[in-house]
Parts: sequence; structure tokens; C-alpha cells
Amino acid sequence: MIKKLQERKYEILLLALMQHLFVGIFLTDMDFYTRVVWPVNMLVLGLGSVFLFTGKHSWRHWFRNLHFIVILLLPIGIPFFKDFSWYFTFLNINYVVFFCFLFTEVVRFLLKPGYINTDIISASICGYMLLIEISVFSLQFFQYRDPASFKGVDLSSPALTFMDLVYFCSITFTSIGFGDITPNTHVTKLITAFVGIAGQFYTVVLVGILISKFSSKN
Repeated sequence: MIKKLQERKYEILLLALMQHLFVGIFLTDMDFYTRVVWPVNMLVLGLGSVFLFTGKHSWRHWFRNLHFIVILLLPIGIPFFKDFSWYFTFLNINYVVFFCFLFTEVVRFLLKPGYINTDIISASICGYMLLIEISVFSLQFFQYRDPASFKGVDLSSPALTFMDLVYFCSITFTSIGFGDITPNTHVTKLITAFVGIAGQFYTVVLVGILISKFSSKN
């Protein structure tokens, strides 16, 4: 059973990332989302990332295990500390570190094999979703430090703020840009510009990697 899950680790991680980013499609109770769904989301996401490190005993493996405990506990504290900006600052910093760590592991895998298969495709999409996660929590860090960082972001609950920034980062990555949410300070404007560039750069590099692997296979 464990071996089969290990073989499907990128598909598992992809499903975990998708449910974390987009489960709000099926929910209307934002208080329930914050108190119950968000902690469960992080548990699923953490478990989905476990198989990336199975069999590894380096410092990265142990750091990820210890850090995951912190990541899992942070959303549980939101109902109790939702009025404290420092708590969300701490939460966002830890989430950015966590997702950067996963993104590094995915990129390391994408660069290694000289072939293309379903794992490569799944890992490629995981990398894209992880970039969105990193961008969301990076921007959310500034949003909680300065509520005027963005125009159009709903600040009535942590869940709605998160969903609005998932939407904003997704349309920025895809170069759609509807304009209903816009950065409002020079810091968030520059970070948004960097996010857009990073998304395009990842896409271009990924296409090059996939073409190279496909050509090598042929």
C-alpha cells in the first residue's frame, strides 16, 4: 500500500494542493471554513507532501517533519488569535517557507530524469500550484501588515481574504488581470509584478524542460 502511494506521490500532492486552493468553491460558511476546513486542508496537504521525502534522511527531511507540525497547528489557532496581526504575520512567513521547501523538491525532481511520464506532468502542475501558494501567502503577509495594500480584497474574514488572493494570484499568473483586485502600495505593486514575471518564467522554463525530456526519450 505504502509503495503504491509512493509511486503516486505527485498525483497525491496535486490533489492536496487543489483542494487547499479551491475547496472554497463548495463552501459558503466562512466561519466553518476558518475553524474546521482550513486545519483539515493543511493536514491533507501535509500528508500529501510526506511521500516526497519518504526514504530521505537528510536535514531537509527532518526540517520538513518538524516544520509540518508548526504548519498544522497554525490554522487551529486562527479562531483564537484572529484579531492579532502578529499571528497572521507568523503564519504567512511559515507558509511561505513550507511551500518554498516543497517547490524546491518538485523542481529538483523535474530537472533530474531524462524522460517524460505521468509523474513529470503531475510534478509540473504541482510546481505551478506551489508558486500560487507561495505568492498568496507572500501577498497575504503584506495585506495583514497594511490593510490598504490591495483594493478589492475582502477583509471580513481570514477565509475570504485568502480566497481573494488565490483568485488574484491565479489571474496574475495567467496574465488575465480583470482589475477588480489591484495592488495599492508600491511594495505590493512591485511584488505583484515579480509574481507575474515568476509565473511566466516558470511556464517558459517548464516548456523547455518538457520538450528536452520528450526529445531525449525519442
